[in-house]
Amino acid sequence: MDRRTILKFTGAKVVTMNAANILAKVKDADAIVFIGGISPKLEGEEMNVKVPGFSGGDRTTIGLPQVQTDLLKVLHSSGKPVVLALMTGSALATPWEAEHLPAILNSWYGGQAAGTALADVLFGDYNPAGRLPVTFYKSETQLPAFDDYSMVGRTYRYFTGEPLFPFGHGLSYTTFKYSNLKVLSKPVTGQPVRVSVDVQNTGARAGDEVVQLYVRHAGATGRVARHALEGFRRLNLAPGARQTVQFTLTPRQLSRLDAQAKRVEQAGTVQVFIGGGQPLAPAVAAGRVLRASVALTGARVVID
Repeated sequence: MDRRTILKFTGAKVVTMNAANILAKVKDADAIVFIGGISPKLEGEEMNVKVPGFSGGDRTTIGLPQVQTDLLKVLHSSGKPVVLALMTGSALATPWEAEHLPAILNSWYGGQAAGTALADVLFGDYNPAGRLPVTFYKSETQLPAFDDYSMVGRTYRYFTGEPLFPFGHGLSYTTFKYSNLKVLSKPVTGQPVRVSVDVQNTGARAGDEVVQLYVRHAGATGRVARHALEGFRRLNLAPGARQTVQFTLTPRQLSRLDAQAKRVEQAGTVQVFIGGGQPLAPAVAAGRVLRASVALTGARVVID
């Protein structure tokens, strides 16, 4: 017997819900998959849209539409596991969902095979390995005013708060271990620096890992990024397999802007982080991101 139940809501401006009716429809379900998010019909350029959270194609909040969170709370009260699959073209704030739901899958805007791809991931036929290309904030209160173009506090490079999901974040059905981070060449200004790290699949399934390299200028003063992504490599590893990954950092990648807005590389300590995500404190402490200090020597070099 087909025990699937599909609850469909249209794009009406006002949606009312009967909680008792909804709970009755899902009472025999083993799990609930909630397809939510937003739509290209709501966000875009100069659109004739005026609904809560959207105005003229702009978003007045980065939150998930409230009616969806309300429905998710009803479904969550059923005691059934609820998986949220997000359709969106930009970052969404889902703090309640992140705290209460066992899984969130961000699928962006899919094509005609989006449903098949989503099912493959949910049923374990495909091991996902996507990484967020933007920061997902907890709410717009973590962002400066829209008309503030100073970039202070914006993007993963300057944001000092705790994001909901950081730039570079992603999950897998397997696990990976990093070890043996090495600096392979003498760090001299004006010359490339080579580094390597070992990556091992420590889980029971084959999968992709996205090895991310970030650079931080230790002790630098002025307006300096907290860290910046300077390289990444996608690996596919069988269970138990190990691979050594090498990166070559150019003088430009080890440089920064001075007080005169000139890009320079100069003697000093540059920290290199390699792992499965950003060098945030918990990840470094847990060993998911490794750190090496590169002590650059040599004369100051101006980068064209």
